[in-house]
Amino acid sequence: MKIIKRDGNVADYNPEKIRVAISKANNEVSRKDRATKQQIDEIIAYIEDLKKERILVEDIQDIIEKKLMELDRYELAKKYITYRYTRALVRKANTTDQSIKELIDGESEYWNTENSNKNSKWVTTQRDYLAGITSTDITRRFLLSEDIVKAHDEGIIHFHDADYFAQNALHNCELINLDDMLQNGTIINGVMIEKPHRFITAATIATQIILAVSSSSYGGATVSLTHLAPFVRSSYEKYYQKYKDYGLDEKDCKRLAEKDTKKEVADGVQTFNYQVNSMTNTNGQAPFLSVAMYLGETDEYKKELAMIIEEFLNQRILGFKNEKGVYITPAFPKLLYVLEEDNIHENSKYWYLTELAAKCTAKRMVPDYISEKVMLELKKNENGDGDCYPCMGCRSFLTPDRTMHLGNIAKAKNYVPGKGKYYGRFNQGVVTLNLPDIALSSGKDMDQFWKIFDQRLELCHKALKARHDRLSNAISDVAPILWQHGALARLEKGESIHELLHHGYSTISLGYAGLYECVKYMTGHSHTDNGKGKEFGLKVMQYMNDAAKKWKEAEDIDYSVYGTPIESTTYKFAKCLKKRFGVVEGITDRDYITNSYHIPVFEEIDAFSKLKLESEFQRLSPGGAISYIETPNLQNNLHAVIEVIKFIYDNIMYAELNTKSDYCQKCGFDGEILIDDNLEWYCPQCGNRDHNTLNVARRTCGYIGSNFWNKGRTQEIKERVLHIDNKDDE
Repeated sequence: MKIIKRDGNVADYNPEKIRVAISKANNEVSRKDRATKQQIDEIIAYIEDLKKERILVEDIQDIIEKKLMELDRYELAKKYITYRYTRALVRKANTTDQSIKELIDGESEYWNTENSNKNSKWVTTQRDYLAGITSTDITRRFLLSEDIVKAHDEGIIHFHDADYFAQNALHNCELINLDDMLQNGTIINGVMIEKPHRFITAATIATQIILAVSSSSYGGATVSLTHLAPFVRSSYEKYYQKYKDYGLDEKDCKRLAEKDTKKEVADGVQTFNYQVNSMTNTNGQAPFLSVAMYLGETDEYKKELAMIIEEFLNQRILGFKNEKGVYITPAFPKLLYVLEEDNIHENSKYWYLTELAAKCTAKRMVPDYISEKVMLELKKNENGDGDCYPCMGCRSFLTPDRTMHLGNIAKAKNYVPGKGKYYGRFNQGVVTLNLPDIALSSGKDMDQFWKIFDQRLELCHKALKARHDRLSNAISDVAPILWQHGALARLEKGESIHELLHHGYSTISLGYAGLYECVKYMTGHSHTDNGKGKEFGLKVMQYMNDAAKKWKEAEDIDYSVYGTPIESTTYKFAKCLKKRFGVVEGITDRDYITNSYHIPVFEEIDAFSKLKLESEFQRLSPGGAISYIETPNLQNNLHAVIEVIKFIYDNIMYAELNTKSDYCQKCGFDGEILIDDNLEWYCPQCGNRDHNTLNVARRTCGYIGSNFWNKGRTQEIKERVLHIDNKDDE
């Protein structure tokens, strides 16, 4: 006989547990009210005589209570009921204790692979996780309704970042208004930071701002190198004046000033990279940072900006040294390179930067590429003008600015009337919908599918409202660096951030996952078929956008459809689907589900067809999306990289190339670390399987991870097919 426990797990029947439970209740009553050994045996025999193959643990307890009353052991039955109730309370209360114990013991697969950019053995990370466990417990018991918690536990939806939800002042991600903070000054930890006068100083201050901002939020942050460019000129002018004062002629003054400036830019970029990668924020990790490289953001300082971009690319190509002194691929900062007329053609002025970017991508997986051409078509601001701007973190894109008619609601000191505003804006948080669960719940009945879809959307809506409502209680004092000193706003002390949560100034994300599995189950086709499957997939995407639009119009809150980067949740969703629906061939027979609208990793398709097809779905994921192609080592085939980059410019807003760059510390192997059939990583040269001496970098969900992954994500990585082969004519 199998026992179905409260959490859904199945265990073997054990009569000794019944004896122990009744005996504990026996000890609480007088001798005359106790059940004898024979009576306990009779109760056990009665349960076994039912000859059930499977029985709920609650049903067994109900039988025990009934039998005790039939034996006139009323006091004992009362004590048993009390014991049962007490155990239920202990189970609820002890989940936090158990999670803490598993974290500290360091043997839990969940904690060791929860985030591929966090090392759960480090005390700084553990401190963040410990606070997160407490926050999650408070969130589940007090802050969210039971239907949301239940749906989250069953993998019907995913309420992201519950470990930060107990605090009402934390948001997801942002575009830092670095220009305002550097040009007009800021305050960090009560210390006034005035406008710097040299590039190296500005770069250092920028990293301090990044650390402070990322410690006051929980998602990704992005800064633009454009905001550092004016300080390159300031440095040049200082050097020029120094040599002028020495009495040198004009030619020598310029030559020496340019040489010194180039050296300072190199030192400043190195300082920036060292700082970002060596600092640990309050989330127990290096800042989850992206750095935008967009020549089109400036006309006045384009030359200086190009100099910074070139240095960032050169230093990333080199890589960062690991503890053995070997150059490896770092996870951060993520680099975002905007493709535009000035850099996309061989005769473009800044084509050399694109060639350098291609070399960097082949070696280090970054930069990722944003097409100015496509983005200007998709992102129209309130005036009807197209705007181009970077994402916040790995893929979260703001919606076009609709606040120009409201004026400077963030009170930024660099506000330009009539121009779309993006830096200083942010995202309120994410709730993700499990699309395959909707499909499987419908049993392929289309009418049922749309009915269940509506119900699940409203559940997500309710959960997102809970996020919004909680954040709306915050005042500027909770994070002065964000709300008072320029990163996101310059509000007064005590002023509410409420206005910044409305009018489209910030977004809130309706996430989704598993479009492929949803479409495959409902239609029998992949959404890549350019037929029935694709048509249904686009219809599903449009349905979510229509819902978000309806909520937005009713509440003046900028709901936006978001292709969620579910790193560990892809495994959780897969396990929940198996538990609810069993193994359904082609749908639930893997330990992961497909991210967002992506073509499944195991489906054979060439790079250009993949990007072209996914561009149609990316347009319907305006709050966040990224496409990718999987490649072999292309360091000796930059022509192929260049061809992909050009294709991205013409066809899709945001995409990346997943190249390979690993290292084995034991034998010095520099190539691709492999995965065996047991989902264990190993060096193909020496067989090393020690994670502590393997440096593995893989793109997961738009960003690079380097601390290994859970079983589901590892299987997904193993099953990735290449979308481009290593031939010069590709």
